[in-house]
Amino acid sequence: MKVLVIGSGGREHVLTWKISQSPLVEKIYCAPGNGGMSEIAECVDISANDIEALAQFAKKNDIGLTVVGPEGPLVEGIVDVFEEKGLKVFGPSKLAAQLEGSKVFSKEFMFRNNIQTAPFITFEDIEDAKDFLENARFPIVVKADGLAAGKGVMICNDKEAAVKAVDDIMKDKIFNEAGEKIVIEECLIGEEISILAISDGNDSVLLASSQDHKRIFDDDMGPNTGGMGAYSPAPIVTNFLMKEIEACVIEPTIRGMRAEGIPFKGVLYAGLMVTEEGPVVLEYNVRFGDPEAQAVLPRMKNDIVALMLASCDGTIANIALNWDSRDCVCVVMSAGGYPGKYENGFEIKGIDEAQKYGDTVVFHAGTKKTGGSLVTCGGRVLGVTCLGQGIEKAIDNAYKAVEAIKFDHCFFRRDIGAKAIRKIKI
Repeated sequence: MKVLVIGSGGREHVLTWKISQSPLVEKIYCAPGNGGMSEIAECVDISANDIEALAQFAKKNDIGLTVVGPEGPLVEGIVDVFEEKGLKVFGPSKLAAQLEGSKVFSKEFMFRNNIQTAPFITFEDIEDAKDFLENARFPIVVKADGLAAGKGVMICNDKEAAVKAVDDIMKDKIFNEAGEKIVIEECLIGEEISILAISDGNDSVLLASSQDHKRIFDDDMGPNTGGMGAYSPAPIVTNFLMKEIEACVIEPTIRGMRAEGIPFKGVLYAGLMVTEEGPVVLEYNVRFGDPEAQAVLPRMKNDIVALMLASCDGTIANIALNWDSRDCVCVVMSAGGYPGKYENGFEIKGIDEAQKYGDTVVFHAGTKKTGGSLVTCGGRVLGVTCLGQGIEKAIDNAYKAVEAIKFDHCFFRRDIGAKAIRKIKI
C-alpha cells in the first residue's frame, strides 16, 4: 500500500523510518517532510495544516493509510475529514483530540472519571485568576488551555512569577488563542515519565516506557522546550508500576472516552508524575511524543503499519508487542537560542560519520536541503538516537555520535539519561 505521513519533525522522521521497514508498504509520501525524510520518502509541498489539500492528495494518489504526526491537524479535525471521504487514517477524531487540545477539557474529564491528577482550578477571567493567586500556596503550575508546542506550562515558585505567567498567557497572548483559558494546579513532586498506548476505541496496547527531558539546560534548569532528549525504557517504571498505570490511567481513559460517546483511536500519550502516592496524570497528548518516539520506536520489533491498521480496524486486542532488550537514547541537537529566538540556515556536517557509532540513526527535525547542502531550519534540529546494551552504553554511543556532528551555534544537553543511571545504581 501507499502511506502518507503528515508532518516535518523528528517524530515524523522516525515514523517514516519505521514505516519504511514494513513489508506492507510500497511507497511513502511525506507532507511536507524534511531533509532526512526526503531520503526514504517522496516529500510533497503541502502544509500539515492544509487539511483539504492533504485529503485531495490522498484521494488522488490512492493512499491506503495516512499517519498524522503533529497535534495541530488532529485538533482541527483532519481524521473526521479523511474518514468522511472514505480514507483510512491513523489518529483520534476532533472531539477525542480535545484531550490534548484543551487542558480544561482533559482535567475535567479526569475529574469525572476518577483518574488521578493534580488538584486544579480553571479560569476564563484574568482578574479572577489573579485574585486566586493572592492566597495560593506555592509552587504552583499555570497552564495555557490550548496548544502551545509544549511550552504552555509554567512552574511558578512565588506569586510574582505566577502573576507574570497569567499576564503572559491571558493578557499578552504569547500563545495566541491557546491562552483564552488557563488551568492553575498544584505542583507535584516526583519523577516524570511518558507512557504511550495505541487504542482502537475499545482496547489498547502499551508501548515501552520512556522519559523526556523538557527543560533546555542540564539538571532540568531553564524554560520548557518541546523536548531535549529521551531514553527508553525508564528504570523507574517497574512491571508493577506499568500494570498500575494500565489499570488506573490508560484503561479508565479509553473506557471513559467511549462511555462519553467519544471513542479514542490512535496514540494516547500519558505524561505522568510518579509520586509517593503513585502515578498522577500531568497531561494527555493524542499523538506520539517527540522525542519519546525516537527512543521508543527503534526498540519496537513489530510492524508498525500492522499496529496502526489494527487501531483503525478495531483489532488491537489481537496484537502482542515485542521489544529489543537494549536501551535507546535520543539526544536532541538544537539551534542556539531555542526555545527563544534563534537563527536558521547553517550547514550541517558529520551525520554520516555519526551514524557509524553503534546502532545509531540521526533523525531530522528542523532541516532542509538547499543547493546540495543540508542546513538548519528549526529550533530542534536533529535527534541523535542510539541503541546500546545497557543505558550507559547507549548514552556513550549517543554522545560520541553527537560530537561528530557540527553546525554553527548548535546546543544540546549533556545529561540525557543521567536519571536512569542514578536509578539503576540506587
